[in-house]
Amino acid sequence: MDLDLTAEEVGFRDEVRAFLAASLTPELRRAGRRATSVFMDRDYSLAWQRILNVRGWAAPSWPVEYGGPGWSEMQRYIFAAECARAGAPSLAPMGLRMVGPVIMGYGSAEQKAHYLPRILSGEDYWCQGYSEPGAGSDLAALQLSAVRDGEDYVLSGSKIWTTHAHWANRMFCLVRTAREGKPQAGITFLLLDMASPGITVRPIVTLAGDHEVNQVFFDNVRAPASGRLGAENGGWTVAKYLLEFERGGGSSPGLRVALERLRRLAGAEASDAGGRLIEDADFSAKLAAAGVALDAIETTEHRVLAALASGQPPGPASSMLKTQGTELMQRLDEIALEGLGAYAAVDQPQARAPGANVPFVGPEHGLVTTARYLNDRAASIYGGSNEIQRDIMARLVLGL
Repeated sequence: MDLDLTAEEVGFRDEVRAFLAASLTPELRRAGRRATSVFMDRDYSLAWQRILNVRGWAAPSWPVEYGGPGWSEMQRYIFAAECARAGAPSLAPMGLRMVGPVIMGYGSAEQKAHYLPRILSGEDYWCQGYSEPGAGSDLAALQLSAVRDGEDYVLSGSKIWTTHAHWANRMFCLVRTAREGKPQAGITFLLLDMASPGITVRPIVTLAGDHEVNQVFFDNVRAPASGRLGAENGGWTVAKYLLEFERGGGSSPGLRVALERLRRLAGAEASDAGGRLIEDADFSAKLAAAGVALDAIETTEHRVLAALASGQPPGPASSMLKTQGTELMQRLDEIALEGLGAYAAVDQPQARAPGANVPFVGPEHGLVTTARYLNDRAASIYGGSNEIQRDIMARLVLGL
């Protein structure tokens, strides 16, 4: 495996850097700096997506035939790394990275022609209807009922932890269409309109004080059967295909930015022994250990890139990367809280909003530290909990 960029890849990297320098406005950079989650405020993520879409770069993994740039694995990795380094806002993944590829794989010609351009432009903003009360990690236990009535399904039940449902105009949803046999065999995958009568969205405010997730209630909601992807009762197969995209993608560029941000914090904050925190032996050792862990993740990501480029699947390495990446993210959050000291206890959600001009307490580099820590506690749960990922590794690597 050769980790050095080719001349063509260096040229592509320079092209991306020049584009980011010219296209990222101060407002977009500020929003990126103040993000507390992988999900950016819709106004900023859509503003950035529209800029990228004009250039043809909104969906790096999409093939050219559907409006993507047709990049190689390494080009996509370079693009993600440069966006992270430049502080670009993250794009909402539900449409571009999740349901879009599934529509390509399972959608009809009519569904592809209708939905894919609207995903690229941001005209359709999606949320994911998977988890339910009592059916989160055990997704096969979902109970949202969908009864066929003519050309529609009639939906009754609820979904929970539905990210950005309060902003979305579309949902991709798993519903229960049969109750006999194995639970997985009675699930159907539906695309539906969030403006449908009978849908109610209620906010759930997180520990970080953010309104990011919701509970969604369905009271005899009529969803056209034309919105089904795949066969009736075949939604489990579609859902597993989608999870490949939810769990995929490299995390090391964002982790590298987080580690550099932490080093700057340590260079600015005073230690108990006098001097800067970066000079404290114990704190420096924690930074060094995190750097070693990040180097290992980065190397493994390059190994996966090399495998994908040669047509091989990532295999259990994707579970390893998901586990190591999310746990290192949480470790960096914990070190940042320690470094911030007393200012970590200050709760000031109004001041950290992307467009806020509210005075804040303490250093600006600590404004979102606690909120990031609280929000990232979910990282080892969503996209397949780390306990499940370890089970996958135990079976596929160790044969247990």
